[in-house]
Amino acid sequence: MTINDTPQQTRILVQAAAQACEDKKGEDTRILELDSIDAGLSDFFLVTSATNNRQSIAIADEIEQRLKKEFGTFPHSVEGRRQGDWILMDYVDFVVHVFLAERRAFYDIERLRKSARPLTPAEFDAELKAELATKTLAVRDKAKTKSASEKAAPAAKVKKAAKKTALRKPAAKKAAVKKPRAASTRA
Repeated sequence: MTINDTPQQTRILVQAAAQACEDKKGEDTRILELDSIDAGLSDFFLVTSATNNRQSIAIADEIEQRLKKEFGTFPHSVEGRRQGDWILMDYVDFVVHVFLAERRAFYDIERLRKSARPLTPAEFDAELKAELATKTLAVRDKAKTKSASEKAAPAAKVKKAAKKTALRKPAAKKAAVKKPRAASTRA
């Protein structure tokens, strides 16, 4: 899966959720970019660990609040919040897993998704910034091309108008050169 296969908005949401994990002291935060064939419905798994139940609930709450406030996005479903040992937040295009450290080691979700490409939030952020920079340059190039064509368009219009005028002048000369009919035949 390449960067362009996934909508940019999803990548931005995943990055914001990963930052929320980091802000609430989530440990060993990883983003798994899932293989498109193996993934099913989601493009990413965001996995982080907490040291206790209260911290895992705080991490999940921070992710939910941040995505709601900044992007108006809500999880499709949330499971395990009451217990806090494994909280799963389904945002459809990505799924967040907040584990207690021992639960994460037991389930080893990274091993279950062998085909996934694991990324740290910093690596993911670097890829996202590179993608945004590429798209920005493409838009700027397109704008420059459009601007150049708009500048060229008036010159082309002037040339076209000059051609029309040049074509009309000889026709006007021919009309002036035509001899008038003789009026003397009626007298």
